[in-house]
Amino acid sequence: MVNRQHRPPAAGRPAALPSLADRAYDAIRDQLVRLEIRPGVPISEEDLCARLGLSRTPVREALKRLEHERLVVSYPRRGTFATEINVTDLTHISEVRELIEPAAAASAARHATPADRESFRVLLGELAAAGAAVPAAELMNLDTRVHRAVYAATRNPYLEDTLIRYNNLATRIWCLFLDRLAGMAGHVAEHRLLLEALLAGDDRAAAAIARRHVTGFDQAIRAVI
Repeated sequence: MVNRQHRPPAAGRPAALPSLADRAYDAIRDQLVRLEIRPGVPISEEDLCARLGLSRTPVREALKRLEHERLVVSYPRRGTFATEINVTDLTHISEVRELIEPAAAASAARHATPADRESFRVLLGELAAAGAAVPAAELMNLDTRVHRAVYAATRNPYLEDTLIRYNNLATRIWCLFLDRLAGMAGHVAEHRLLLEALLAGDDRAAAAIARRHVTGFDQAIRAVI
């Protein structure tokens, strides 16, 4: 199944509006990733339709995409549930991210467009202003936007889709242990070094920083399990 992410239009073409299925997908995905829909709970299509103001067709299409991304699981005659989070998930997800995140950072350093670089500068400003007093939800949002800006700058839609998928799974784990993790602001602030390396076009430094960031995430989670 194709994981359709919103992308910038080609030069000279108007931006396409997101479909109803895209809207449903984005909304449900964010609730699953942030654990607003808790792991293991049943998912009611009727409830989602009412809350999102959408019919069953786009909601069902969104849930099929989310099942492919391991955010929901469906059982015959039982229904659809938010995927559980297990310790083994961390091992598998970290193994993949340690391979692809450095490669993506290096690619972004080489292929970032002027628009990408402007996004990096804006995010650097937000990171400089963020501190320990910033609510966790805002820090999580900023972290996600940094990652997605880097992924988009690879200019490789297949790599971008894979990166987003695994970052979503990692963020779920982070949210599960959020109340036990110290120094979240510092973890997010690490992105400043990465963005600076990307702006300098230093692919080796960007890859090394991305690798340390993923390794540090894995170690921080294991320390509180």
